Amino acid sequence: MEFSSLDEIDLRLLDALQQDASRTNQQLAADCHLSPPTCLRRVQRLRALGLIERQVALLAADRLGSAVLTALVEVVLDRQDAESLQGFEDRACADAAVQQCYRVSPGPDFMLVVTVRDMPAYHALVQRLFTADANVRNVKAFFSVKRAKFQTLLPLPRTEAH
Repeated sequence: MEFSSLDEIDLRLLDALQQDASRTNQQLAADCHLSPPTCLRRVQRLRALGLIERQVALLAADRLGSAVLTALVEVVLDRQDAESLQGFEDRACADAAVQQCYRVSPGPDFMLVVTVRDMPAYHALVQRLFTADANVRNVKAFFSVKRAKFQTLLPLPRTEAH
């Protein structure tokens, strides 16, 4: 499915859902100037096309009552063949502490965003994901001292009408 086959209404719905997916179908329909049945049909179509992966609740980490440690981690592998890259990626993505995993170039092979409860939990992650993997050559972690912005919105294309 390409964005070129989405019309302005689809894009409005996707944008509105990115901002607040907890709205009822009635609220979403009103916000996007649609009838509720049309809105529901279109959202179901967007889900069926795989454009809406899932709906989640974003938690306020600072209000959970316990510390949360976030780190941006650069990982360099010794071998960068397809099997080695895929193997590390699979292990990283399977770990619950890894929130995001990116293959990057140039520079390190991977950038990970990891979130753990505390430093002992981070050390446990290091042992299971980096130390235990003989192909991991270098790991460099940057620990967050403040989250100034956290955004989940993806930029959407605009049709010629805009």
